[in-house]
Parts: sequence; C-alpha cells; structure tokens
Amino acid sequence: MNVSPTRANTITRRRVSDKSRAGAQRPTSETDSINSQLSTLNQLLFGIVQGGTFEDLRKQSTQAIVELDFDGYAIGGVSVGEPEEEMMRAVESAEPFLPKDKPRYAMGLGTPPQLLEMIARGMDMFDCVLPTRLARNGTAFTDTGTLNLKNAEFALDKRPIEENCACPACREFSRGYIRHLVKAEEILGLRLITLHNLHFYLELMNRARAEIERGTFDQFRKTFVADYKTRDAMMIE
Repeated sequence: MNVSPTRANTITRRRVSDKSRAGAQRPTSETDSINSQLSTLNQLLFGIVQGGTFEDLRKQSTQAIVELDFDGYAIGGVSVGEPEEEMMRAVESAEPFLPKDKPRYAMGLGTPPQLLEMIARGMDMFDCVLPTRLARNGTAFTDTGTLNLKNAEFALDKRPIEENCACPACREFSRGYIRHLVKAEEILGLRLITLHNLHFYLELMNRARAEIERGTFDQFRKTFVADYKTRDAMMIE
C-alpha cells in the first residue's frame, strides 16, 4: 500500500506521541513504590523524555514527564541515526521545560565535541559505548581528534598516545608499542587503549566542570570543537 509523505509523517508523529504519552501516564503509585523500597545503592529514578525529532512532541513529552516529579530526567531517542543537527534540536526542544534543580541525562552520547555541545545546552550526565568500542578497533581519543593506532605511521612512534596524559597507557607505553600489541592481536593493546579512552572522557568532564566554575566554558568549548578532527572513519561493530 502506498502512503503519501504527508500521511506517513502524520502516522509517525502519532506513534511517537503515543509512545511519549504512554510513558508519561505511568502510575505514580508504582513510582512511589519503587522510590520507597529500601536499597543500599540509594538509586534514583529518572523519567525519559521522548518525542522523536518533533519539537512540539518533545515539549509535550517533557511537560508530562516533569509532572510526575522524578529524581532526574533523561532525554531519550537521540543518537539513533538522525543527523547531528536534528539530535541537537531535539535536546534544545526539551531542555527549557526541565527543572533547573534536577539532573539532566542525555542518553547514548557521544563523541567528545558532542558532550561539550550538550553541556552547553544544559545537559549534566551522559553514557556512551564509544570509548570502549572504538578502543577495541584500535582507535584512541586525543584533544585534537582520534588516532587509529593500527596505521603504519605509528609503527616507530615513541610518543605516548597523548602528551601529558596521566593514564596508565600513556605513562608506560608508546604509540609504536601499543600498535605492535594490536597488530599481534595481544589483548593488552586493546586494554591499554580502553584505559586511555576512559581516562580521556573522564578528564574531559573534569576540565569542563573547572571551566564552568571559572566562567570560561564557552571559549573552551569553541576551541576544543574547532581543533578536534576525526582522522579515521569510526568503526562501529
């Protein structure tokens, strides 16, 4: 059956809206029950904002979720194949309606520049597979972009993955040696890149926090994003 683009768009909007509404109408008694359970983990319950790439549905979903008074709020349905511009717009559509005094969590993000752009748009928390996934493909993150340590150019490189990095990989091993480990299929090579990438991401967030406290975050963000280059196509398993 052929469906006109206008009709297909309407159907998509309705499905996204229904999904958002169903999540927002979760019984508050169930939420209260979860919150009242004793736990040594002191867990927090987050509501998830949906709405696809539709600004009005993002607003509608956010307002409905906020009414349930969760401990924090997550923005879901982003970084699922849509252009980055649409992803940013989805976050911008929801953010103004989120409480200022509760954590905001952008789900499934992202590259280092994306994290800084999300912080600039009011996000506080993130989760992402990229640091470990790309490490398993031999790719390391640095301030100026990614390095594919499988490349021959690093065979005799005696420098650490990144100068002045305090991670175990950079303190003890050179790019050339890590490349040798990866090419020899020694699991240590991938572990070292993983340690570096996780350290890099955590340190980037520490730096962002310090720049916010100094009131210089915007310039830090602009400079970092401008200098960051992805030298090799990111390989996704």
